[in-house]
Formats: sequence, structure tokens, C-alpha cells
Amino acid sequence: MDDAFPPFEPDGPKNERDNGDEATRRRLREVPLRFVLPNIITVLAICAGLSAVRMAFEQRFDAAIGLILLAAVLDGLDGRMARLVKGTSRFGAEMDSLADAVNFGVVPALVLYIFVLDEAAQFGWIAALLYVIACTLRLARFNVMAGDVNRPKWQQGYFVGVPAPGAALVVLLPVYLGFLGFSPDWFTASMVSLYTIVIAFLMVSNLPVWSGKTLGARIPRTAVMPLILTIVLYVAALANFTWLTLTFSALAYLAFLPFSLRLWRRQAHRHSTSGSGPSQPG
Repeated sequence: MDDAFPPFEPDGPKNERDNGDEATRRRLREVPLRFVLPNIITVLAICAGLSAVRMAFEQRFDAAIGLILLAAVLDGLDGRMARLVKGTSRFGAEMDSLADAVNFGVVPALVLYIFVLDEAAQFGWIAALLYVIACTLRLARFNVMAGDVNRPKWQQGYFVGVPAPGAALVVLLPVYLGFLGFSPDWFTASMVSLYTIVIAFLMVSNLPVWSGKTLGARIPRTAVMPLILTIVLYVAALANFTWLTLTFSALAYLAFLPFSLRLWRRQAHRHSTSGSGPSQPG
């Protein structure tokens, strides 16, 4: 039964591993835990996302949103964990992309459909389909662009199109409003369907969205205390005023997009004037 499962090779099979010597066979049998741990976190994120769909079928939408938020937290942890323990791999990158497609594409679309889009019948289902397809296209484009060595360094601080986690946050806005008194009917379901389609197109658009990667891993000494207090305040608000906080967060993210575009245009103009790179998002 030694061949019941293929060996785990984080970066794929290597030709030099096929020489048959004992050292090679030992390397194939023993994989450092640092390569496996981030993938375990990714799988747990997928479990949380799919469990959110079950909660939605049971009309437990508060639990469904909580599980989607948990999936988002785990999604942010797996990559950082991999970089922290130096366990990044091609396998992990592909797993992370597939998890994003499930947790921020399929799951929000199904939860939103069960909550309100089904009131719009076929139109609501088409909107849900478009959202999922747009999410997968956006992730595929992200994977391709990640290997583009010709992309100017300053542009790497921006996403091209709204990222999948951000899209999931804002597309679920009708669910947050539902807990604040929003009552779904045919007309509102039709409006939500249009809203869902707009978010889908924002994902596959060329809209530059600032990613925050240019901030780096260090912050000024004077900003440490305000940053900690701000995070504590947000978490406390999320725990005590969950739906109001999520509504504000989604609206704030949407309001941020025009400012992100303006910031990108300023940087593009500055770099094009200095002749350091193209002025269009990739």
C-alpha cells in the first residue's frame, strides 16, 4: 500500500530526483512540516467557506457570514505563515488560488442567492453565475500577472480589478442590510442582481486597486499605539455591532475605489514623466 497516494512534492516533480539513489527516495518520503502547515490552513479555510453554504441553506445567515469571515482570516494567514516559515511552494500557491475561487466566488454567490437573489428567479441566478465566473477569471488573470517580470515595480502595489476577498465583502452588502431591516422582495432582488453584476464586472475590469503592499513590514514608532487601538476598536465594533460595522466596511471599500484610481493615475503620471514605465494597468 506504499503507492496508495502519490508523494507530496511542493514544487512539482524534478528530473534530478529520478536517479533512484537512497538520498532521493528519503527526500521524497520526508517533507518538512513547514511546507504542509500553510496548506492545512488553506484546507480549513475551504471547510469554513463550504460550511457557510450549509448554514445559508438552514437559514442561519449570521453563522454563514461568520464562517465566510473566518475563511477570509484563514486565507490571509496561510500565505503569511508560508512566508514566515519559508514554506512557500507552487502547490501552496495553486491551493490558495482554488480556495479563493471557492470561498470568495462560489460561497458568497450561493449565500446571496439563497438570501435574496432567488426572489428574482432566472435573473438572480444569472447574476450569481456571472459573479462566480468573474471571480475565477480574475484569479486566473492574477496568477498570470504574478509571473510577469516586465511589469513595473510600482504597479505591483496595485491589484488589477477588485480582488476576490474585497468583492466578497461588498457583494454580501444586501445580507448585512437584511439584518438591519432590509426585506427582500422581487424588486429589491432585481436591484441586488444588478448590483451583483456590477461587482462582477469590477473584478474583471482594469480598475487599479491599491493593495497596501508598498507599506512594507515596518511601521513608524509613533504609529504603533494608534494602529493597535484602531484594530481593537474595529474588532470590538465588529463583535458588538456586527451588521452595522460590516455595512460601513463594505460602503467604505466601495468609496475607496475612486481614490485608489486617482492615486494610481498620479503615480502613473509621475513615472511616465520620468520614463520609468508604462502608464496603463496590466
